[in-house]
Amino acid sequence: MPIQQVITDGGKPIKVWTETLDDSSRAQLINVSRLPFIHHHVAAMPDVHAGIGATIGSVIATRGAIIPAAVGVDIGCGMAARRTSLTAEQINERALRKVYDQICRDVPVGREQHRDDRAPASAARPFAETLKTLLAKHPKLLKSFGKHSNWVNQLGTLGSGNHFIELCLDEAEHVWVMLHTGSRGIGNAMAGYFIELAQRELDRQRIQLPDRDLAYFSEDNPYFEDYLQAVHWAQNYARENRKQIMRLVLAALERHLPPFELIGEPIDCHHNYVEHEQHFGAKVWVTRKGAIRADKGELGIVPGSMGTRSYIVRGLGNPESFRSSAHGAGRRMSRNAAERQFTPADLAAQTQGVICRKDKHVLDEIPSAYKDIDQVMANQSDLVEVVHTLKQVVCVKG
Repeated sequence: MPIQQVITDGGKPIKVWTETLDDSSRAQLINVSRLPFIHHHVAAMPDVHAGIGATIGSVIATRGAIIPAAVGVDIGCGMAARRTSLTAEQINERALRKVYDQICRDVPVGREQHRDDRAPASAARPFAETLKTLLAKHPKLLKSFGKHSNWVNQLGTLGSGNHFIELCLDEAEHVWVMLHTGSRGIGNAMAGYFIELAQRELDRQRIQLPDRDLAYFSEDNPYFEDYLQAVHWAQNYARENRKQIMRLVLAALERHLPPFELIGEPIDCHHNYVEHEQHFGAKVWVTRKGAIRADKGELGIVPGSMGTRSYIVRGLGNPESFRSSAHGAGRRMSRNAAERQFTPADLAAQTQGVICRKDKHVLDEIPSAYKDIDQVMANQSDLVEVVHTLKQVVCVKG
């Protein structure tokens, strides 16, 4: 389905891939579109909803500047997936519950981290020198880390919120491993530090913005390169984090399920990040805040909620979306609203057939709190094509 709305309100055009757009999201998109360095237009994906400063589910191309809050506080948050040769006939509920318990033992979730003897020190080693250089320029950044300064032990951990590890079955009943996580506490600390620094810089320069959370670093600002170094560090750390979790999950499968092989290439995609790309005749900074790159032929992952379907997709390279796609179903209500409206019994009913937590502590992730993933996919049929349809049978929540 092509673009549903084009909004013009004093800035660059806003191209929207959904029929429904709430007032808060509309206002945030308009604020972004009016910034002087926006390139060509702003793209809003079908899962668009209000965020901090900029909407989640938006793609923002800029010339000569980056907005740290638009990149987000979970820098490099994204997805990874692997298809296995295992089929539904080779698994049963008893074995899957053993896998679930093994994953819960091996992959720390929430605020937990690896013990020193289990931390992936060799995988963390390549990150040390760049981090040391960054901290030498910004010694106050270390204070913002707090307990997250032990970033080596956080590598290969899930985190909290909407992060998850799932086992899924595709349309041919092959077993997939799919996971969602980011740059953990250290990425969050880096993001918070530079968002505040950008705000102080704009105060110093007496630049007025419609929203303080749209504070930016221009390329001529001395902190621009430092932020870029930090954001790329966190993006690479997030990708390595997913790699380490995938290693642990596959080991859990090997321990409790029949022998298997991995089929096809690994799929890994950020959906909170910034990259330098060519669009509409210019080299620009592209911030995908809750969106994945969907270049022509590129594989990506668009998950639903913990009780619905998810999709492995192939990008169509649509230039109007800056070659991007939605990153998932997108929330239709806040976490607090979901906790007020639903009960653990509702959660159990909506996750029937899925081995997962069904208690009050994960009510905010109930499927009804999310938009209809199939409607999201229908609205972006000009952005991606479906390669595989996945339905989860195990879900470990952060």
